[in-house]
Amino acid sequence: MAEPLLVVEDLDAYYGAAHVLQGVSLTLGAEPVALIGRNGMGKSTLCKALSGVLGPGNRVSGSVRLAGEELSGKPAHRIAKAGIGYVPQGRRLFQSLTVDEHLQIVGAPAKAAWTPARVYELFPRLAERRHVSGTSLSGGEQEMLSIGRALLTNPKVLVMDEPSEGLAPTVVETLIETIKDLAAAGMGLLVVEQNLGVATSLAAEIVVMVGGSIATRITSLELLSDPEAQKRFLGVEPLAEVA
Repeated sequence: MAEPLLVVEDLDAYYGAAHVLQGVSLTLGAEPVALIGRNGMGKSTLCKALSGVLGPGNRVSGSVRLAGEELSGKPAHRIAKAGIGYVPQGRRLFQSLTVDEHLQIVGAPAKAAWTPARVYELFPRLAERRHVSGTSLSGGEQEMLSIGRALLTNPKVLVMDEPSEGLAPTVVETLIETIKDLAAAGMGLLVVEQNLGVATSLAAEIVVMVGGSIATRITSLELLSDPEAQKRFLGVEPLAEVA
């Protein structure tokens, strides 16, 4: 059988002496996967480790294979070029750059599948505000820009860290549809979400992190029908009870 699109095996990550990720293993195929867990469980660290942006002085060991290519230990720009796009928590935009400059600075080839022109087609609101500073945009517009910037690396897999954070419900609904469209077009998606409704809307399979490790994999339907699991894994009141 063919290897899944993304294979992570025995991934460990350290912030100095702190052992944050502990033997993380997971696979990602054609279907989106959502990653949930309480705060401080290592979800954002996993996103950074997969993308090569954990920062100087920190260590990662283990294996990360994308379409069979080993990426562990490679610098961030090599990982991005190989096909892992990263949408960071908090969007990480630059006050000194306009919307258009955020997109142009990526340097996507003119004949690439994703270009600034295509990003503007996906997000017409960004086209309207292309000469405005990225940090002056609304929260939803900033998320569009962060996603658009990541798409310009023409990824095989998009790693998204808390894309719905701080957004109004109507904006979240639109964001969910956009992410679903990307998945339907063949892009692999690993989405970290604290919002259980968003996580279960985006992915049929849920991966739960506890204490820097993968605690379990569960379907969205199983999680939605298990209020105690919702409390245990997220520390929140049940989102829904399914008979």
